[in-house]
Amino acid sequence: MSNELYKLVIDGHEVEASPESSIIQAYARAGNAITANVGCMGQGVCGSCRCLIRKEGEREVTTALACETKIEPGMQVSFVDYFMPEHVHYYDVDEVGDGWNWLDDTARIFPEASHCRHCSGCDRSCPKGLHVQDGVAQVVAGDFVAAAATFDECVMCNLCTLACPENIRPNHLGLFARRMKAARTLRPIDLMRRLQQIDNGAMSVDIHATAGEAH
Repeated sequence: MSNELYKLVIDGHEVEASPESSIIQAYARAGNAITANVGCMGQGVCGSCRCLIRKEGEREVTTALACETKIEPGMQVSFVDYFMPEHVHYYDVDEVGDGWNWLDDTARIFPEASHCRHCSGCDRSCPKGLHVQDGVAQVVAGDFVAAAATFDECVMCNLCTLACPENIRPNHLGLFARRMKAARTLRPIDLMRRLQQIDNGAMSVDIHATAGEAH
């Protein structure tokens, strides 16, 4: 087993760690206290450990999730702390209609979504490689099914929001689309079967019966 260690800089701290380490593991094993930006420790599903990375000899800065990104010699890493945008979207899924007015609902709740410049900043910032720009366009066009699929693996890291010059908050727009699709299209199969049994008379329900007396 090799005893080789990689040297890198994480949030201004010089760190040495074994090559198989992730950024989070390298930082922790170096004895640094981790009090923020830590979630799943390896599965890449929570978006908490968002960071900016510059590799040795490269000028480009890229985004990544520190829990699922292996370290490299000379790498420079800076964590991006959680931030709250000035404008927060509030809505109640129960108050959104049956789908016929979703275009109006979207325009009312996310008016900035139609201002997309198509700069692809959100696509480049997404550590999961999602087609964020396409997802924004799909929601604006009213194609919530397609948008829900586009944003299905979004981990809500907020990096696309940080990159957007129009303050669209694409990840929250995608979450809106996923919620709308789930609320209006997903139906539990057991509930569907039970309602069918009631409708065709295979099961009767006495609304005045006490618990355990349904037939």
